[in-house]
Amino acid sequence: MTTTAAEYSKQDITAALRRFTNSRPGLEFGNYGDVSAYRSELRSITKDRQQALTLIAAVESAGITAEELLAAFSAYAGRLSVVPSAKYGAELEYCTGQYYPTEYRRAVCAVCSQALWNYYREKCMPEPVNVADGKRYDGLSAGDFLRRCARRNLGASLAKRWFN
Repeated sequence: MTTTAAEYSKQDITAALRRFTNSRPGLEFGNYGDVSAYRSELRSITKDRQQALTLIAAVESAGITAEELLAAFSAYAGRLSVVPSAKYGAELEYCTGQYYPTEYRRAVCAVCSQALWNYYREKCMPEPVNVADGKRYDGLSAGDFLRRCARRNLGASLAKRWFN
């Protein structure tokens, strides 16, 4: 099902991202050999939640349109998609790869980081300077400039994980 920006507002999509991120992961203790493995996985999932909420807030505050945000849903192999909802306007559907509890929040992070990367590339890049080895942006390659922009706006650990 193809969706268009006219069907959803940016607020509907970001609210759906937030609801999806805040949903319980559904970890089952029986899938783990011991308490330490279970708690380790739980810590990782909690970290993914914190990073997803930070990226959603960054998307909300950036000048990203609903259309640009919908285009970013191709990230994470397109497993996360927006579908209409009578109650909320937009809901998310996720196609599980291997283990839903460990990957659904990562899909949100991938979509948000893709939207932010595209936004930084289109709206925040300075005019390139041509030098013998190619175009440079403040002395950096385009990718390095975008990663520096993400690091400045989102913090080093988040930028290293989602913009590398």
